[in-house]
Order: sequence, then C-alpha cells, then structure tokens
Amino acid sequence: MRTINTPAITATDLHKKYGSLTALDGVSFTVEKGSIFGLLGPNGAGKTTTIRVLTGLTRLDSGEATVLGFNITEENLRAKARIGVVPEVSNIYEEMTALDNLIFSGELYGVIHTERKGRALELLEEFNLVDRAEDIVLGYSRGMKRRLTIACALMHRPELLFLDEPTTGLDVQSAHQLRDQIRRLNKEGVTVLLTTHYLEEADQLCDQIGMISSGRIVALDSPERLKASVTGDRVVEVSFSAPASERELAALLGVVEVRRLGDKFRITYAGMGEPVSELVDYARGSGLRVETLNTLKPSLEDAFLKITGTPPDEVLREKEQQKQRRMDA
Repeated sequence: MRTINTPAITATDLHKKYGSLTALDGVSFTVEKGSIFGLLGPNGAGKTTTIRVLTGLTRLDSGEATVLGFNITEENLRAKARIGVVPEVSNIYEEMTALDNLIFSGELYGVIHTERKGRALELLEEFNLVDRAEDIVLGYSRGMKRRLTIACALMHRPELLFLDEPTTGLDVQSAHQLRDQIRRLNKEGVTVLLTTHYLEEADQLCDQIGMISSGRIVALDSPERLKASVTGDRVVEVSFSAPASERELAALLGVVEVRRLGDKFRITYAGMGEPVSELVDYARGSGLRVETLNTLKPSLEDAFLKITGTPPDEVLREKEQQKQRRMDA
C-alpha cells in the first residue's frame, strides 16, 4: 500500500561497477515529495549514474531504489509512467516543430489522443514558446530548446522530474527564466531532482543537497546547514586600485589561501591575524588603495570544496567552461 507519506525517492546502499571502475559505492539518500533535491559532485563522482539508476536506464549491481513507491528494478515501467526525465543533452527532434514535438511526446507517454494538442498548447504558453509553436526547432536558440525539452518531459503531468544540468550553456537571462519555471513547477507540486555544476543555482533552488564524491554521498543536508558547517576560517574579498601581488598577500599573517577572482582576491584567514587592518596596512605599504573590502560568510562553494576535496582550480575551470558555453549559445 503506497501512502501519501511515501518519499518520492529512496536510495539504499546503491552499488554499480563498470568493469574495474566503481561508479556507485554505497549511495543512500531520500527525497521527500514536494521538495527540490540537488545532487552535487565533481566530474565523474557518480551523479549521472545515480540518475540513470533512478530512471530505470541502468541496472544496479546491488542495493535498492524506489521511485514514487515503486521498486525501480521490479516495477520499472510503472515508475517511468509517473516521472519526467530531462537529460543534459536535449533529446527533442530539431526537424519537427515545437507543437509536433510535444504531441509526439504525449503519444510516447500515453496521453489520450483527444487531450494531446490541448496539453501541448498549454505547455507552449507556460514556457513562452506559443509564438514559435509552428516553427522548426532547428532555428531555436539554446534556451528555447532547453525549455521545449522540459515541456516535453511534462506532457503526461509527472509527479517527479529529473533534471540533469538544466541550465548548462544557457545565457544569464535564459537560465534565470528556467530557474523561475522550476520553482513554479515545484509550487504546483512537482518533486524535482537536479544535478548542476552551478553551486549558486543549487543554493537558490534546493531544499536539500546531497554531495557525492567517488561514488559515495559525503554530505546530505540543507544548503544553509552545509554552509554553516564550514567554520573556523574567515573569508575576505578585496580589490585594490592597481594590481596586487598574490604572493605578498599569501605571506600576510594568518592567510591560508588566496584566490584571484577577476579583479578581486578572496582571502581565507585562520585563527591569527586581523584581516581588515592587515589588508589596509598592506595596501598603504604597497602604494595601493583598497577599493572594496567585504567579509564573507561561507558559501555553498566553500562547503563543496571542503567536503568533497575538489581542488579550487577545478571549480574555476568549470566556471570558465560554463561562461564559454553561454557565449556560444
């Protein structure tokens, strides 16, 4: 008997190997109905394998997963009928119109013939695509294609939506619109599990976050509690009137890390030293002027770096790649 209190997802001790590679090594977590759950981790950590298992595309070596109360191994088809899946790479047909894509998706999901067009038009309106409904998708922008991909996954009104990197490659405005649409869907009762490399996005959207590294869940909590777990260090962001020496900043009393972020430096202090006075004295002695100086609370990125052990350079490199994708969009 499946009750209203049944979690949307339960994953219990999931194991999966591909040859000698361990993709999942005892993954366990729960996603409550009506929530937005974020699965975060460095490249190769096991995020995509976890989604493939939960959507019935990959079989487990051991462990158990239930989706909307259905065992994903034994009741695969029943679970799939009630979920929507949006892969990282859009799976729409670019030689077809948006309307035809939606109608075809409705046919695949078993939406009643007489309801398909009405449901398609409703989604085109919701995702701001109604003016381009009869246009071939090949001419769409990347943001429009992404919105259409999500709309197709919603044709059968799923209770649970899987989003794999939903805003990757989108320009800032398109990504903002898509996040608003995810929030609206969630308010309407749709449970969402998403993976994302945008840590700020996860912080803004998610009720709960699971951090995965080397096939294991290494942290599972709300964004605010994860950020609060990064204690003991003080972080200051500073910019100067002229280029400063990263080496000299790193040599200041109590500094444990210096990271250059555009025209600013993010400096982490341990227990010793007084950040403000140290930086003002440094600027004065170097013939510089402090332009901006802010004491920062730990961010989700700080928590992610500390908990997963991901090198800061890897996160910075991913941000640069994301920026390039947006420029190419």
